Amino acid sequence: MQGLFLALLLAPDFARDLWPHLERAQCRLCHQDNGVGATTRLQFPPSEAGPDELGRFGQSLRALIDSNTPANSLLYRKPTNRTAHAGGERIKPSSDADAALLAWVNYLAATPPPAPAPALALGPPRPVLRRLTHSQYNNTVRDLAGEESRPADAFPKEDYVNGFTNQVEGQSISPLLAAAYANAAERIARNAFRGGDARGLLGCQPSAACRDQFIRRFGRRAFRRPLNPREERRYLQLFESSKSFYGGAQLVVETMLQSPHFLLHAAQGPFATASRLSYFLWDSMPDEALLRAAESGSLDVERQVRRMLNDERARAAMDTFLAQWLRFDRLRSAIRDRRLFPEFTTELVNAMTGETTRHFRSLVWDNRDFREFFTSSGTFLAPELSRIYGLPAPSTPWDRVEFGNGSGRAGIFGQAYFLAVTSKPAETSPTERGLFVREHFLCQQVPPPPAGVNTTLPAVTDERPIGTIERLAIHLSNPVCAGCHTLVDPIGFGFERFDPIGRQRATEKVVIHPTFDELKSKRKTKPTEYDLPIEPKGYVRGLPDSDFASPAALGRRLAAEPACHRCIVKQLFRYANGKLEDAADRPGIDAALARFQASNFNFQELIIAIASHDAKIQP
Repeated sequence: MQGLFLALLLAPDFARDLWPHLERAQCRLCHQDNGVGATTRLQFPPSEAGPDELGRFGQSLRALIDSNTPANSLLYRKPTNRTAHAGGERIKPSSDADAALLAWVNYLAATPPPAPAPALALGPPRPVLRRLTHSQYNNTVRDLAGEESRPADAFPKEDYVNGFTNQVEGQSISPLLAAAYANAAERIARNAFRGGDARGLLGCQPSAACRDQFIRRFGRRAFRRPLNPREERRYLQLFESSKSFYGGAQLVVETMLQSPHFLLHAAQGPFATASRLSYFLWDSMPDEALLRAAESGSLDVERQVRRMLNDERARAAMDTFLAQWLRFDRLRSAIRDRRLFPEFTTELVNAMTGETTRHFRSLVWDNRDFREFFTSSGTFLAPELSRIYGLPAPSTPWDRVEFGNGSGRAGIFGQAYFLAVTSKPAETSPTERGLFVREHFLCQQVPPPPAGVNTTLPAVTDERPIGTIERLAIHLSNPVCAGCHTLVDPIGFGFERFDPIGRQRATEKVVIHPTFDELKSKRKTKPTEYDLPIEPKGYVRGLPDSDFASPAALGRRLAAEPACHRCIVKQLFRYANGKLEDAADRPGIDAALARFQASNFNFQELIIAIASHDAKIQP
């Protein structure tokens, strides 16, 4: 009884005393739905959780307490790595954080659980507004006003958030972007009526009736909904402020293209659904059939989606999804040491992204099992890639050919794109390759390195010429680094038979240049080269039976992995809805995953399932 009294008297405050230490230790990044520790019992609340929610979470940790011997509790031993922890040592023994953790463990062990709090009545999710992405802007002004110049290509560069450029968190409108919108609107409107109505935007002979018809028709298409009477009157006044008919029409177009109702996804009700579908499936505005269905109240989502998937714009939109999911932009901006890789040209980069795109298209649009994205033994070959793969040049560009049994290649992991985008200018990067697998195909966030940690690898010298795997293995002996690097580096080790542009290699060439002192003393005046043996042995920590030594072997393992299947669903959900999934979206994601699996992993069925899910946000 005395122990209970003291515990209550000296009770620590979880949100104040322990939570900040756990945040600095990055525990939440692993122990959440998209973390490496997603399958463990310990699931952290979101970063925006308030004190009450944090307090309830702190109390829930009783499940990890050994009441008889608190210091033996998993809650205490795991993050300090006293018991083997997949994340390594996140809290240093004998530190302030260690003391705060032990204090909370002792408090939980000494006190009974509190009475359950009454359930909170949660209101509807708060709507959020997204703007048109640059590609959506280009496509919309093309379909709306016949503008083919892609004006948004000159806008300020978009940020990638949650893997895509359409996420609401990264969609602020800076003064620079606002100015770009104004300039583009002026040019588009001027081009639309240069020489009269060459693009047919009016659709009638200039007259008062034509003016009114034009305002209603163009406004309905630009705002993706009918104008209300007040808006009609305002744009009529604007039109009439010009001395000429075409000048008035131009002024209306220019003004509408700067309206929030054009730049933002601001429609409501059935029109919001129509816009959500069109910008997901076409990356552009709704067509007349969608708008009419929304107006009539008869918008059958699945029927409309199946119709829209037969349009060429759907292929282009899914190409955009693929390019962002796999970050084609990173390879297009990558550099390689020209002395080592003179083949690395713009043409080769285009061939790499073209190969991956054609592989993706063949699975999606030919209704094949999407697991072949990881396991396919063949590829679509361009002449530039034939030299990388050691295959005969195709008789026709982009012929489908087999990699060959001895290549170890299959699916995306055997393609030059993946192997190149995850490499450095002069060498491979097992860390980047492993991180790419975790983030893009398992949807797992790996915590960044702690502040101030030394990430320098051991130096390579003539006295000890060692390869990348051995250098990283030494690096992993540091417990501060090992916690995260054991999650990614071993995956990358399995790809070491392939160089930074995706060529297969039997050995790793290590070049050691003379130091300044060696040059000065003339002890060494030329670089020395070593061809070191490679033993690719990889595994995915946390996945049973995941040892592999080739891209083909890892592809087979991930193709059979439910976490990978779920990640594909999540990636398409994020692209479709412009946000990271949350607890309210999980039933929809579960339903989409079930439909994907039941259809033998038909990607078009997944598209339909995602399109049919209401994420409770604006499109």
